[in-house]
Amino acid sequence: MPSYRSLFRTPEFTPLFLGSAAQNAAGTVGGLALGTLVYRTTGSPLLSALSMFGPSLAQVLGATFLLSGADRLPPRTTLAAISLTFALATAALALPGLPAGALLTVVLLLGLVSALGGGVRWGLLTEILTKDGYLPGRSLFNMMSGLVQIAGYATGGALLAAVSPRTCLLLAAALYLASASALSLGLSARPPRTAGRPSVAATRRTNALLWSSRPRRLTYLGLWLPNGLVVGCESLYVSYAPNAAGTLFACGALGMLAGDVTVGRLLPPAVRTRMATPLLLLLATPYLLFAAHPPLALAACCAAVASVGFGAGLVQQERLMSLTPDELSGHALGLHSAGMLTMQGVGAALAGSVAQLTSPADAMTLVAGASLVVTLSLATAARRQRKVPAPAPVRT
Repeated sequence: MPSYRSLFRTPEFTPLFLGSAAQNAAGTVGGLALGTLVYRTTGSPLLSALSMFGPSLAQVLGATFLLSGADRLPPRTTLAAISLTFALATAALALPGLPAGALLTVVLLLGLVSALGGGVRWGLLTEILTKDGYLPGRSLFNMMSGLVQIAGYATGGALLAAVSPRTCLLLAAALYLASASALSLGLSARPPRTAGRPSVAATRRTNALLWSSRPRRLTYLGLWLPNGLVVGCESLYVSYAPNAAGTLFACGALGMLAGDVTVGRLLPPAVRTRMATPLLLLLATPYLLFAAHPPLALAACCAAVASVGFGAGLVQQERLMSLTPDELSGHALGLHSAGMLTMQGVGAALAGSVAQLTSPADAMTLVAGASLVVTLSLATAARRQRKVPAPAPVRT
């Protein structure tokens, strides 16, 4: 397995990494600012959760209509254009007097565009590193995301105490511009991985092809459902602790970083392949303690421990790549990313709706319990599947 240091000696890895880091920083600062702005304006846990995670709901539309472009569009141009679009839209969100409905419309449109971006980015990563290098490469990206979120939420929380949420949104727009510059200047002009024009028909055809295999279906569901429900718990941080949500998000990011390091570098392959279910159980279990309405310090510890379980995604993505032909890697990873983010939006909407009727702490407990039930059900289905001979990987 390639070392982390060797990855940065690989041509084009560094600009892709730096461009993604700037985009993650923008999303972190901008998301916290937007969630805070909506909560201060409306006092609604549901609208606050949807403003931060609602764009993920539009991912299902992107996966349905746009995802064939993940392998059929030039990566550099596409990624830079997406970052530029996010910069302009985030600046628009900072306009004074914009009603909550308009804010949510803009962020939902960004979610639609984001579905394509995930497929292009992770498909390009498999090109730059090859499949053998994908796991350490994605692990490093996840670690970067964790560190950026720790710094971004801590910085965003401090900024929100000193300046307005709209000022923070303008900072996020500047970070998106930096991402577009890094990607357009640092990446080379590569041709699309697959011939043909992007279309709705091509997107649906490839989605059906990927979904036709039962092992891939179970892998996708394991990547989407438990994760999405637990992100629903995270979406209530702002309403659970309005003045300290940045602390909870930062602690969660720290736990996610620990999980990615453990799975990506410390666990031997024979152990790693068996860790998906235990990590998914860890992802949800600490949130059951929110039934007791814990104080901030204990809530932060729960968030950190639970987020170690996000390392399960690396194990599941490695399995997905083993089941997918190279020419469909971008589309397959884009479908994973879009489905995961869609379910995160669903989880946020579900948790926010329950919180409207009960309380943020009670909603976290109930949604975490649902995640545990889903994880155990999928583990049972996977055990039954292993007793059946697996079909050969699909070829196009």
